[in-house]
Amino acid sequence: MLQRTRLWFDRIVLELGREFRLSYLPPLMVYLAYGVSSLTAIVGTFFVKDYLGLSAEFLAALGFWINIPWMLKMPLGHLVDLIWRYKSILVYLGAGLIAASLSIMVGLLSQPEAMSAFMPVSSWYVLSTLLAPTGYVVQDVVADAMTVEAVPRVDQAGRPLSADARRLMHTTMQTLGRVAFVGGGVFVALLNLFLFQGVEAMSEADKVGVYVLIHQLALFIPAASVVGVLLGGLLKRRELKRLRGYSIEEQAAREMIQGRTEPTPPNWCLLGGSLVFAVFTLSMGLGDVPFNQEMIFVGSMAILAFLISRLMRELEPQARRLLLGTAIIIFAYRAIPTTGAGQTWWFIDELGFDQQFLSVLSLISSGLALLGMFLCRRFMAERPIAYIIGFLTIAGTLLALPIVGMYYGLHQWTAAHTGGLVDARFIALVDTAIESPLNQVAMIPMLAWIANSAPAKLKATFFAVMASFVNLALNLSQLGTKYINQIFTVTREVKDQATGEISVPADYSELGWLMLIVVALTFLLPMTAIALVKMTRLRST
Repeated sequence: MLQRTRLWFDRIVLELGREFRLSYLPPLMVYLAYGVSSLTAIVGTFFVKDYLGLSAEFLAALGFWINIPWMLKMPLGHLVDLIWRYKSILVYLGAGLIAASLSIMVGLLSQPEAMSAFMPVSSWYVLSTLLAPTGYVVQDVVADAMTVEAVPRVDQAGRPLSADARRLMHTTMQTLGRVAFVGGGVFVALLNLFLFQGVEAMSEADKVGVYVLIHQLALFIPAASVVGVLLGGLLKRRELKRLRGYSIEEQAAREMIQGRTEPTPPNWCLLGGSLVFAVFTLSMGLGDVPFNQEMIFVGSMAILAFLISRLMRELEPQARRLLLGTAIIIFAYRAIPTTGAGQTWWFIDELGFDQQFLSVLSLISSGLALLGMFLCRRFMAERPIAYIIGFLTIAGTLLALPIVGMYYGLHQWTAAHTGGLVDARFIALVDTAIESPLNQVAMIPMLAWIANSAPAKLKATFFAVMASFVNLALNLSQLGTKYINQIFTVTREVKDQATGEISVPADYSELGWLMLIVVALTFLLPMTAIALVKMTRLRST
C-alpha cells in the first residue's frame, strides 16, 4: 500500500516537477502576476458595498465591459506575431496600465475628497476597474505566445523532439501556468488572512488603512511580469550561446529556439476584421445606444466566427472538427450566468461573513484548486473534453445546492441538530473545499490543445483568436447575470457616509429564485452543448 502511494505521488506530483524546464519560468511569472491580482478582490467587494451605491444589475453590466478587453486579444495576438522580437514592449505597457489602476484605488481610499473634486468616486472606480483588465490582457497575450515559445523543439544536442514529447511538454506548460495562477491566489489568500486579523474589532478608519496597504502592496504585481520578460530574454541568449557551442550556425540556432525567424506577413483580413471589431465595440460602448451590450455581443460573435473560419483553413479537416467541437463545449460551460454581487452581499449581511472569513474561503479555494490540478493531471490528459465538462457540470450543480439550501434555512436546521457545529460557516467551508479542485480543471486541456495545434507562423494569433472566442462566453455569462438580476432584484443596505441615513434598504427576498434559476442553467447549458457535439460530426479533444 505504501509502495503504491509512493508511486502514485511520484507519477502525479513529482513527475510534473521533473518535467519543469527553466524556459517555462518567464511566462509563469506573468501568469503568477495575474494570479496575485486577486489581492484586491475582497477589498473591492467591501468598498463597493460600503461606499458606492451601485446596484447588482449595474455591477453585472460593468462585468460585461470588464470582459471586453479580453476579446481584443485578436488584434493584440496578431500584433505580437508581427512584432515578435519586440513583444516584451507590450508587457511593459500592460504593467503601466495595472499600476495606474492600483494608484487610482489608493487615491480613492486615502484621499476620496481630493479625487472626487475631479470626478465622482463611482466614475473613478469604473475607470480603475476597466484599466486593470486592459493591462492584464496586454500581458496575457504575450504570455500565451511565450508558452508556445517556451516548449523546446530540439533536445540538448539540437535533435528535433518527437510530436508526442512536445505534446506532453505543452500539457505540462499549461498545467504549470494554471499552477502559477492559482499559486498566486494561495499567496494572496494567506496575505489577506494575515492583514484582516481581528477585523471585527477594527474601527472604520483602521479598515480603510488596511485597504490602502493592500493596494500599495499590489503595486508589486506589475513588477513581477516585467522581471519575467527580462528573464526570458536572458535565457534565450544563454540557450543561443549553448547551441552555438555545438558548431550550429546562428540562424539555425535561432530557428531551434524560436521556431521561425522570418517576419510574419500581415494578415490584412484578420487586421481588417479586428479593426471593425474594435471600432464597433468602442462606438457602441461610448454611444448611448439602446441594447448596446447585446449588439456588441452579436457583432463580436459574427466577427469572431469569420476570423475563426479563416484561421481554420490552416488546419487539417479532422483538426477543424476537433477544434470546433471543443470550442462549443467550452463556450457553453463558460457562458453559465452567475448570481452576481447579490449573493456575496447576502453572505456578508445575513450570514455574517466578514473580510477574514472570506479570506479563509479564498485560501481553501486556491489551495485545493492547486492540489486538484495535480490530482487531476492524468484525468485531464487522458479524458476527452466532453467527459471532463460533463463531470464538472454534474459536480458543480450538486455543489451549488447547499448554498441554495442555506437561503431556505438549511444552516439553521443543521446547527440545531448538531449543537451549533454545522452552521453557515461550516457548510460554506465544506462546500468550498469540495468544489475548489474542480474549478481550474476545464481550461487546461483546451489551452494545451490550442498551443500544440497552433501553426508555427501564427502562434500568438491562433491562441488569441481562440481565447477571444472562449472569453466571449464570459460576456454572454455577464449578460445572463444582468438579465436575471433585472428579473429578480436584490439590494443591500446603502447608507449616506456623511449622515448615516439609509438611502437603499436591504432586500434579499428574491435571491432564492435567482439562485435556483442559475443552478438550473448550470446544468442545462453545458449538457445541451455536449449532446449537440455528440449528435453531429463534430468531435472534442
